[in-house]
Amino acid sequence: MTNPFLFDLVIKNGIVVTAADQVACDIGVKDGVVVCLGKDLPYTSECQVIDAEGGFVTPGGVDSHVHIGQSASGAKSADNWTTGTRGAISGGTTTVIAFAVQAKGKQVMPAIEAYYELSKEKTYTDYSFHAIISDPTEDVVKTEIPKMIDFGVTSVKIYMTYPLLKLNDRQVLDILCAARRTGVTTMVHAENADIIDWMTENLIERGMVEPWHHGTSRPPLVETEATNRAIVLSEVVDAPMLIVHVSSREATAHIRKAQTRGLPIYSETCPHYALLTAEKMQAPGFEGAKCVCAPPLRSDPKEREVIWEGLANGTFTVFSSDHAPTNFYDAQGKQLGLKDPVKNPRGHFKHIPNGLPGVCTRTPLLWSEGVLKGRISPQKFVELNSTNAAKLYGLYPKKGTIAPGSDADFVIWRSESVRKPVIIKQTDLHHGADYTPYEGMEILDWPKTVILRGKVAYDGETNTVVNKVGDGQYLKRGFSTLPGPRGHSAAWINGFNPHE
Repeated sequence: MTNPFLFDLVIKNGIVVTAADQVACDIGVKDGVVVCLGKDLPYTSECQVIDAEGGFVTPGGVDSHVHIGQSASGAKSADNWTTGTRGAISGGTTTVIAFAVQAKGKQVMPAIEAYYELSKEKTYTDYSFHAIISDPTEDVVKTEIPKMIDFGVTSVKIYMTYPLLKLNDRQVLDILCAARRTGVTTMVHAENADIIDWMTENLIERGMVEPWHHGTSRPPLVETEATNRAIVLSEVVDAPMLIVHVSSREATAHIRKAQTRGLPIYSETCPHYALLTAEKMQAPGFEGAKCVCAPPLRSDPKEREVIWEGLANGTFTVFSSDHAPTNFYDAQGKQLGLKDPVKNPRGHFKHIPNGLPGVCTRTPLLWSEGVLKGRISPQKFVELNSTNAAKLYGLYPKKGTIAPGSDADFVIWRSESVRKPVIIKQTDLHHGADYTPYEGMEILDWPKTVILRGKVAYDGETNTVVNKVGDGQYLKRGFSTLPGPRGHSAAWINGFNPHE
């Protein structure tokens, strides 16, 4: 009989945290998998032993919304799969889920297969894909979604804005019906495209084109209306939905109300909506372009309080980075907003690529500003940072928790006695972008050690990524284990069941 205590790795003297529990115990790991939690676990001389020194040990982060190597409309991504996942592992994220994009008039599977070739053997973290559906033809809905599932891609993202991506309401219903039938998770970018276009045209006519007018063109009502409409469409067909990167008080209220009614509506928010405001877009010169994203940062600081409240009370299911970097000092990056520097010396918001870098900083920001400042519990941190994303996207319990049978993905934090503040500096980050929107921000901790499948991947004491490119594995995912369709007669509008 094999000795059950022949561990490869033992983590001792840690406080192990899951979404449900917190307990002081050791973790025993064999072949990259957790096999035992217990007090004073025995180990042999061949076993690697890591002393957590009284610090918390949380599951590796699951960042379920990152854009890596995804260039569009003349803008070039600042990250490829190597630099993006190197940044992720250095900030405590051990799994990322990025986006393969279907172009209009094209099929979905070739886009997924091409994206897989870009990522294969080039990552520091484990990874998977969502599929962005821009053209939901009958063939896509009936034939390609099942093929995606066979490939391990069990989620789609759809847009209610952007000319090359947006779907009309009927197309949204088609996708939601197909997703409900097949078990796929649907993610929705909810902004009203027509209001944005109308506002943008009127702002340009008035010469109001500086970076901060990106926010003017997308007031909270743009998100609020589209969020409410998305929820209504979901209810018509009794289909689960995740609304991504929620930024405003009113949109949050619509989501909370739907959840209170028992609808299977999930939501996501991001660090920049919890911590930054639109004032960032008013930085001197063209610097405000660094913080142009969609939905935009909000002007009212009270919006941030609403985001933190939603994180604490469960309105928000996941906390993702929406990492979408373009370099600031790049003619194919944010500098696209300076096409006419004589006429518009501070830039033109319509031409600035949307998106911020954030894959490095997501987990430390939530730990520092959430747990260590008393806004959320350690268990809620794990739920938002790891567990719910793993459940929603078919990775649980392989990912997202610390339990026998789970992958040995951990973040070890410093105990209070040795913890000291960290200043976020671009020069210390491991991503491919040339700036961070959190430059100069003081946080209370940074991961001390990050472990991927039982191997140390990042040493926070020396700020060194120690695993190798290619150590990451592609993850074929199953289906969501969070509550799905209500599936009873009361769920149907006027008694009509569109799935029969």
